[in-house]
Parts: sequence; structure tokens; C-alpha cells
Amino acid sequence: MPSHYKGDLNRLRSLNAFINLMRASESVISRLQKRLSAEGLTASQFGALETLFHLGPLCQTELGKKLLKTDGNVTMVVDHLEKRGLARRVRAGEDRRYVSVQLTSKGRALIQKIFPRHAAAIQEEMSALSASEQETLRRLCRKLGRKNEITKKEIKK
Repeated sequence: MPSHYKGDLNRLRSLNAFINLMRASESVISRLQKRLSAEGLTASQFGALETLFHLGPLCQTELGKKLLKTDGNVTMVVDHLEKRGLARRVRAGEDRRYVSVQLTSKGRALIQKIFPRHAAAIQEEMSALSASEQETLRRLCRKLGRKNEITKKEIKK
């Protein structure tokens, strides 16, 4: 569904590209979320489990940065994971202000079980694109996602 904007061609192209990006993203996420829901997980909960599994214990702030989530959202996600016995908060002995989030053995077992299936589902979703198209999409998404970082570096020069 293209934009009905009747203005500048450059703006119209940008709007149409954005609409297509968002619709594709929402469509893929919706299909993947159905699989996660079968395990009783939200995408954020799965992301937290996967991040902790691959990177090890992290403080909530660092976990939030990895997941691109606010502190409040991460707190809620970790609360839910704790209630299910999938993760726990651990205070550092020497600095009790520092709290790391760690997987429990139950959380580790769950992510080890479902991650391979989730990765296969992503591969299936991405199979609509050739290997070359996937690489191009990856590069373009990274460029778009890092726009502010690049702009800030250019300003500092």
C-alpha cells in the first residue's frame, strides 16, 4: 500500500520505502511471534534469553541496550522471566548497586531447545530473498539503523 502523499517526489519515495520496510518487518515478526507464543514467550523475553545465552550475564542497562529497549521495559521483561524461573537478578558482593541478570538452568535449557528452531524459522522467512539480496538487505538495514551514529561522527570532524 503506497503512500497517498501528494508532495515532493523524494519525500514520497522515502515514505513508500518506509511503509514497505515496516509492513515487511511487521509481517515477518508476526509469523515468528506465533512460534514464540507457543513457548509462552514474547519477542522481548526471547531476545533477553537469547542475549544472555550468547553473551552471558549482563546488567539490566546493558541488556536494554542490546535489545533496544527502555529500562522500564527491560525491568518488566526480567520480572516475567524471573517469575517463570528462567532468569534471576544477582547483586555483586562488593558493589551491591550492580545487579546482573543471569539465566537459570531452566532458562538455559529452554533457549537451547527453542533457539535452533527459531533460527530455522528465520532462515525460512529470509528464503524469499537470494543470498545476495539478504546480504544487501543486511547492509542497508545496518546503514539505516546507524544513521545517527554516522551523522554524529561527521559533525565531530
